[in-house]
Amino acid sequence: MLAKVSSCAVIGLEGAIVEVEVDTGRGLPSLTIVGLPDAAVKESGERVRSAIKNANLAYPGGRVTVNLAPADLRKEGPAYDLPIAVALLIASQQIFPPEDKAIFIGELSLDGSVRHVKGVLPMASFAKEQGFTTLFVPQEDAPEASLIHGLTVIPVDHLASLAGHLRGLNLIPPYQSTINFDEVGDPPCATDFQEVKGQEHVKRALEVAAAGGHNVLMIGPPGAGKTLLARAVPGILPHLTLEEALDITRIYSVADMLPPDAPLVRHRPFRAPHHTISHAGLVGGGRWPRPGEISLAHRGVLFLDELPEFGSHVLEVMRQPMEDKVVTISRAQGALTFPANFMLIAAMNPCPCGYFGDPVRECTCSLSMVSKYQKRVSGPLMDRIDIHVEVPRVEYDKLSSDRLGEPSAKIRARVEKARERQRQRFTGTKLACNADMGPAEVREFCRVDEAGKSLLRAAMQQLQMSARAYHRILKLARTIADLAGSERIETAHLAEAIQYRPRRQV
Repeated sequence: MLAKVSSCAVIGLEGAIVEVEVDTGRGLPSLTIVGLPDAAVKESGERVRSAIKNANLAYPGGRVTVNLAPADLRKEGPAYDLPIAVALLIASQQIFPPEDKAIFIGELSLDGSVRHVKGVLPMASFAKEQGFTTLFVPQEDAPEASLIHGLTVIPVDHLASLAGHLRGLNLIPPYQSTINFDEVGDPPCATDFQEVKGQEHVKRALEVAAAGGHNVLMIGPPGAGKTLLARAVPGILPHLTLEEALDITRIYSVADMLPPDAPLVRHRPFRAPHHTISHAGLVGGGRWPRPGEISLAHRGVLFLDELPEFGSHVLEVMRQPMEDKVVTISRAQGALTFPANFMLIAAMNPCPCGYFGDPVRECTCSLSMVSKYQKRVSGPLMDRIDIHVEVPRVEYDKLSSDRLGEPSAKIRARVEKARERQRQRFTGTKLACNADMGPAEVREFCRVDEAGKSLLRAAMQQLQMSARAYHRILKLARTIADLAGSERIETAHLAEAIQYRPRRQV
């Protein structure tokens, strides 16, 4: 007898419907799985056999053929265990097919219990788009699947309970979501800005960066507080919108990095990879590409400490994602696109010993060593960083003072107001912040008066800026004006934006 049930695959961050067809017939007992399965799918036959027997159900005898259609789509992972088992039970007339248009997803243990699988959120989203109404998922994944409204989510803990449900005997109640996105607390951060002594101009630069989503490079001697300041940035970032939270959750679901007790990402991610990371680990890759660190930092912060220590090839692969806000990974089988709209915060020493230009400790590096060290970070990459700020040594009087600085919550309130102005400005577009603007938006929203044009003309000539740097200064000035509550970009806003551009140190 022939039976069909529907399941779902994940290609990149998108879903794809997979029809699981099972045919039972005469012949020697055997199980054949076709349809371009990987090793995990081929091994599902033994898991399904043991799970059916241990659920006190009858495994059909004779020859069994399982087809996963479409045949040209590679099937990977154990998520097809449950649909294969259900199709086998329908083919052997032990259960009835579901009345609704349903999707089955889940991995089976040998005892029949249903285990967690990754990528449930993009599967659920695609199932709803394709008109499916019911989703059978592992009990552990039901909160994640319930984030997609309009689907009936059935949490399955054991194959036996699912068989009883499909027989109409012991119905499993649909999962009722208890997630309230409005109840979001303050974002977690390693340090509050009020605990950072001195460095007021650096705090101001980071506030501007957070308000507009701009990239930052901090340069200073060891121990000046660069890493401390970077790790305090999550505390001043604006709260996520629900749409942004679902975008991030979709990435973390595919990467299988969602905590069991947190099906929805509520705070902006902060990723800080070590400088030994490979380019595939940073931008994503592998034979079957997976999201890299820049995608895991989507809508959040990517912190690269000791920037020149990263491999030159590793840094250069970030140039295109920093411009396009997406990364496309091409393989012989096809190309996958992952979102990569992140805010880059980088930190570096000015030289190998770290004390070039320090007023207290003498630098032991020659000028050629300093120049070679700084050139590890290429000019095109430096040009894509909006804010370059020096982090000097902190004086003893400031370190020993008991006076606290401005708390992160107060800074975040100003950042939230600036982001709200940007949201209103970009209503009807896909832009989220000033850093996302293209040339057309810069021309429309970043107009300057004659005094501002004169200042920009002088800066372009003296600093020998590129066209990209010109647009980035205008976007940065727009953010500074938003923080000041100004509708127009004033000359003072342009002057502050220009002084964040890099200057030759050697």
